[in-house]
Amino acid sequence: MAGFKNNAAKTSIFLLLFVIISFFGIPQKPPSNNPPKVTRVYVENADSTELEQNNNPNIYVLRGNVIFRHDSTYMYCDSAYLNNLSNSLEAFDNVRIEQGDTLFIYGDYLNYYGDTRLAKMRENVKMEDKEVTLFTDYFDYDRNKNLAYYFNGGMLIDSVNELTSVYGQYSPDTKIAFFKDSVRLVNPQFVLTSDTLNYHTKTKIATITGPTVIESDSGLVYSDRGWYNTITEESMLYDRSTVLSKDKTKTITADSLAYNKQEGFVEAFGDMILNDTVKKIIIMGDYGYYDEKNDFAFATDSAQMIEYSSDSIFLHADTLLMKTIDSTREIRAYYGVRFFRTDLQGVCDSMLYNTSDSLLKLYKNPILWNESYQLTGDTIKILFNDSTIERLNVLNYSFALQEIDSTYYNQLKGRNLTAYFDAGEIYQMIMEGNGEAIYYDLDKDATPLELSKSAASFITFMIKQRKIARIKWEPESTMDVIPIPDLTPDVKFLKDFVDYNYLRPKNKEDIFAKTVMRTGDIPPPRRARSRSRQE
Repeated sequence: MAGFKNNAAKTSIFLLLFVIISFFGIPQKPPSNNPPKVTRVYVENADSTELEQNNNPNIYVLRGNVIFRHDSTYMYCDSAYLNNLSNSLEAFDNVRIEQGDTLFIYGDYLNYYGDTRLAKMRENVKMEDKEVTLFTDYFDYDRNKNLAYYFNGGMLIDSVNELTSVYGQYSPDTKIAFFKDSVRLVNPQFVLTSDTLNYHTKTKIATITGPTVIESDSGLVYSDRGWYNTITEESMLYDRSTVLSKDKTKTITADSLAYNKQEGFVEAFGDMILNDTVKKIIIMGDYGYYDEKNDFAFATDSAQMIEYSSDSIFLHADTLLMKTIDSTREIRAYYGVRFFRTDLQGVCDSMLYNTSDSLLKLYKNPILWNESYQLTGDTIKILFNDSTIERLNVLNYSFALQEIDSTYYNQLKGRNLTAYFDAGEIYQMIMEGNGEAIYYDLDKDATPLELSKSAASFITFMIKQRKIARIKWEPESTMDVIPIPDLTPDVKFLKDFVDYNYLRPKNKEDIFAKTVMRTGDIPPPRRARSRSRQE
């Protein structure tokens, strides 16, 4: 579990990073209630200056190496109109705005309004702010808010990513860009598409605020809210986000996901659902994780597994593990295992399922039900052919009972039991070692007529239409036959008989029922026996 601890620690770092980014990593200007003082736009240079054609005394035409200054901002162009009355200008060709020594804006045409400090640049616009470059044809720059934005398509590029959208804005102060409508972030390792996105050009962290897809060679990410570090490819995703594995066969969804794409590790918080579409297995829990590199999954806290083949099995346990070894899938369940399938139900302390041999193993006080049959022992192994039960083995202290009604039970007891199935129903049971049997002869209405009791090293029940059709003993056994009127309670049941039907899952929802074995029904501690040849 060392890897799990390390990754859990990384998740805590993710959360801490998110808090830091939220509260400290995005500097904000304090709001000001005082609008900036209105100042005049000045002409610093022009090769020629003249009044406009109509001799309007407020409008001047300037040509050649034109330079304007407004406060600390300089504007350059080939020619311009200056309107002294409105304190505005129009600039043409080779237009450039310089603000300080970091912000430069280029374009073919500019409208600038000195009173509102608003610049409208058009055609072939390029804005440079240190490592950030923005391209568009429709660009407005609000100097009061120090906010630049485009509204008819544009692109922002930095040292790592290329972002495009229909609408975008950028703050040179906070280094935060906002994008809306057809947003696309292209990174050498992945492509992000979204409806809306915030991007911090300093930290290279994209904050997801709308439906978003992140696609790469490592899989897909779907999220409506969260953040994604485009350098480390670590992320924290909220609101039922989903990660699709590299081979496109597994998805993991949860209320929150801590995802490290480079390590292929996803940690899930709240209503996790891991779906393997190839093996047709779903694993759920309130907490879990998936390690793609090692193909290892973990789920706990209301953990559930669904195997959705032709006849689905629903299983609940405290903890579930799923891993792949040499293309073999192995599933383990621990503590309070309960499962339901239409033809098979069971409870036990722990369980192991292996896809290489299609073998399901139940450990520690396992109880299995099939139709009217109940089987118990130290260990139960169930062999499937595809999804159909083919055979099961009950190892050590085996006990099988079949309920005829609430009073009468056919019983078979011994060391090891093998049961064979056809179309989901038992048709043969073989007890090996110290076999004991109680069974009833029935009339045509299935009413018990007499009880037969026998013992032998090997006992075989042949079953047809859920009734015992034939019995074989090896070696031959003596038999006691008792008519029903002569039955006494002490002869109706073999030693260790317990009807555990009160523990039986009744449906797929009942696997979550809190059931406890009655104190008097708990099997006593048993000395380990040598392994049988069936083990």
